[in-house]
Amino acid sequence: MFFELALIGTTASGKTALANALALEFGAVVLSLDSLCVYREINIANAKTSPQDLARMDYFGVNLLSVRERFNVALFIKEYERAKRHARAQGKALIITGGTGFYLKTMLDGLSEKVEEGPVFLSNDEIYALRCELDPHFRVEKNDSYRLKKWLNIYESTGQIPSEFLQNTRQKGVLEGIEIYELLWEREDLKNKIAKRTKMMLKNGLLEEASYLFKNFDGNLKPLNSIGLKESRDFLEGKISRDELEIRINTHTAQLAKRQRTFNKKFSAKPLNHQNALTILRSKF
Repeated sequence: MFFELALIGTTASGKTALANALALEFGAVVLSLDSLCVYREINIANAKTSPQDLARMDYFGVNLLSVRERFNVALFIKEYERAKRHARAQGKALIITGGTGFYLKTMLDGLSEKVEEGPVFLSNDEIYALRCELDPHFRVEKNDSYRLKKWLNIYESTGQIPSEFLQNTRQKGVLEGIEIYELLWEREDLKNKIAKRTKMMLKNGLLEEASYLFKNFDGNLKPLNSIGLKESRDFLEGKISRDELEIRINTHTAQLAKRQRTFNKKFSAKPLNHQNALTILRSKF
């Protein structure tokens, strides 16, 4: 029987492993809600499900593009629609899981009208200063080149304040009435889990993956500046020690988890204790 549920949580919380366990037990379809797992060349830094397990399940949102190609929420919504059609046709449940909460929120709230990209001749600092002056409600970090350029393109193309333009052109969301569950851990327990995952990534070849990526692709590409890869580049270039590499990955991952916890408050999610999460979700099937 077809139904949908979303499983969210911070990085390293075990949400993907939980979703995979349910998919294997009940034959559910999984849609990865992870903006890094779409890239074929990244497999360790993003804790991607193994090729062996992917082959055993109906999996969507994984290995769609090269790191040279740009992925966005509009493409993710198309992948969601593809996964949903497949799940409906097979009479299976669809589990949406991953750490990119922005994609889930957009599927709930709706996507705004697209504006074609144009050349940008201002620096990040200049765009950020203009955004602060004209559009303080548009949330963007100072080093987020993609969203800053998007803000400027909207402003220059439409002549409107981008936050108002996005709100006024927003369409109806593609998700309605979906149950959302959030996998929760105590903060110190999660930090320990992050540390264990970092060690496992390094053991499984994180540095070798990073070396290959930086030798074969432009190091300025956004996917190559994700946590795990950017610290590995500093180590490979001799800027930090092996111990410092591990410390930095753990620190930056914990900081990401904190931001994700804050963002996830935007959802009306049902809390799941990691100790009994599998038992609770099994009852939904």
